[in-house]
Amino acid sequence: MKNFDVIIIGGSYAGLSAGMALGRSLRNVLIIDSGKPCNRQTPHSHNFLTQDGRPPKEISTIAREQVEKYDTVKFHDGVVVKTATLNDGFEVETKKGEIFNAKKLIIASGIQDIKPNIPGFSECWGISVLHCPYCHGYEVKNETTGIFANGDIAFEFSKMILNWTKDLTLFTNGKSSLSEEQTQKLKDKSINVNENEIEEITHEDGQIQKLTFKNGEEFLLKALYAKIPFQQNINVSDDLGCEITEQGFIKVDPFQKTNIYGVYACGDNVTMMRSVSNAIAQGNFAGAMVNKELVDEQF
Repeated sequence: MKNFDVIIIGGSYAGLSAGMALGRSLRNVLIIDSGKPCNRQTPHSHNFLTQDGRPPKEISTIAREQVEKYDTVKFHDGVVVKTATLNDGFEVETKKGEIFNAKKLIIASGIQDIKPNIPGFSECWGISVLHCPYCHGYEVKNETTGIFANGDIAFEFSKMILNWTKDLTLFTNGKSSLSEEQTQKLKDKSINVNENEIEEITHEDGQIQKLTFKNGEEFLLKALYAKIPFQQNINVSDDLGCEITEQGFIKVDPFQKTNIYGVYACGDNVTMMRSVSNAIAQGNFAGAMVNKELVDEQF
């Protein structure tokens, strides 16, 4: 079958949740997924009622098994490389050249983090190099903690992380771009600003032990929060004309609709609140809204 009511690009938490809502709505759905979620290295998921502390892979495995029970929902292992608008819907092309059509699209493809070229950073990402205090802050509370960021975002992130630990250092990895006022406010809260460039992160199985700087100095550390750039996994801006926010997210309205009729988006690609629970909630709502749009078109 090559024609569907809905194609969901991305089969992680948001995509699976949307798939369940649509499967229960008796819609013919195709979920295309490569099996590489951004949190695949993270050992435990937190701040998610009924699932707190479970490995993310465990949660997604159960989720997929449950969605697979709805026989109108099909899965395809692949990577979407191109999307296009047709007169009566949309066309999706995978890396292998396979073509699928649908009346509606849900973009749940997540984002790709652009990690710095620092040895040890990638190995620690999601384990002791962290993106979210709500997901991981409790587990490293009151520990010797660092923040890897610079400028305004570093200042705001430092204010937040101070809630979880008072033993906090901001690492700008080069000359600080903080204002004098921001620097003084951090100093008043005993948050040191370290401008040394990082040479390497020493770790054991992803658990940080220390930072080594290019000048030879070292800094013992238990956890490092990082604000790093990202990019969308698929080019919905050029292909479909979806609007992108200043921060780089797909712009959606309160109903998870993009600016392109028939195209919805949910999960990490639309919000800075990157959590499993949030992705599942958005996916569930997006599925319901797509079904409503299909229903409305029948009358």
